[in-house]
Amino acid sequence: MIVKLLISLALLVIVPGIIALGLILSQSPDDRAATGGLDFSRITGGGAAPLATMPVTMRDGTALSVRHLPGPAGAPLLVLVHGSGWHGGQFDALARALEGQAQIVVPDLRGHGADPVRRGDVDYIGQFEDDLADLIAAVHRDGRQVVLAGHSSGGGLVVRFAGGAYGGMIDGAVLMAPFLKYNAPVTRPNSGGWARPLTRRIIGLTMLNAVGIRVLNHLTAIQFNMPQAVLDGPQGHLATTAYSYRLNTSYAPRGDYLKDVAALPPFLLIAGTGDEAFVAEGYEPLMSGVTDKGRYELIEAAGHLDVVPRPETAELIGGFLNGFR
Repeated sequence: MIVKLLISLALLVIVPGIIALGLILSQSPDDRAATGGLDFSRITGGGAAPLATMPVTMRDGTALSVRHLPGPAGAPLLVLVHGSGWHGGQFDALARALEGQAQIVVPDLRGHGADPVRRGDVDYIGQFEDDLADLIAAVHRDGRQVVLAGHSSGGGLVVRFAGGAYGGMIDGAVLMAPFLKYNAPVTRPNSGGWARPLTRRIIGLTMLNAVGIRVLNHLTAIQFNMPQAVLDGPQGHLATTAYSYRLNTSYAPRGDYLKDVAALPPFLLIAGTGDEAFVAEGYEPLMSGVTDKGRYELIEAAGHLDVVPRPETAELIGGFLNGFR
């Protein structure tokens, strides 16, 4: 009887494990030329002078490259989190437009930018949250209130941060066309052609993680249709075109994304009606069902990437920051 029970228990573990490995092995990264995707011209075409950078050391000794603009006494700390595939330079123009209204810091997230250690990878699921907590602790001064802001996947990371162990560190949030989850009703198929998820591999890795097996979490789980013009351009070496499973998981709200949304502090959400990746008009009816702390603003005809440098965005964020002095 005991032997039969042990065999049954073993089969409950082994059979799902074999299925999971089969799913993982059945799909590999694709090296075909990318088509579709997003228009990067507005964030790679120059304009604002690049911000000065400084190293900030994380708990594991890794130094992240962080752009910084000091702010006046009493102004809030504004942390800007870039979107998938790119780096903190995405916010150079926005940060310049907000100069003097906040102390502004803009990290190149681990796995991104000019010095990524391992491009497209982190050490474990949740490391982005640890890094942001370390960054806030390192630069926070004088009792300033903290506003965490992000665009696209960066906005999703802000939502994840609010719903996690460090949510109490932030007093406000700004979400610019945030990624909530692949199955959220505001998400267009494959984020408008930008993302190429390795779906079978993700399912298999999720199954393994559910039983505590994380040894394969370094495998590529998603690729991005980065325009060839960007890859061939002067910032091509800064692009990140694929993510491991553990980085991709770390960059988005948890499975119950509305629970993370409900944990947000007072927030401002900005999206463009021309967004190719997400349905801008869908955010308010979706999120207001779980929180009354949000203010929702749509910018006419702004695209997914275009919403960041639009002057209306700086104006809206500036007004929001005034509430944290």
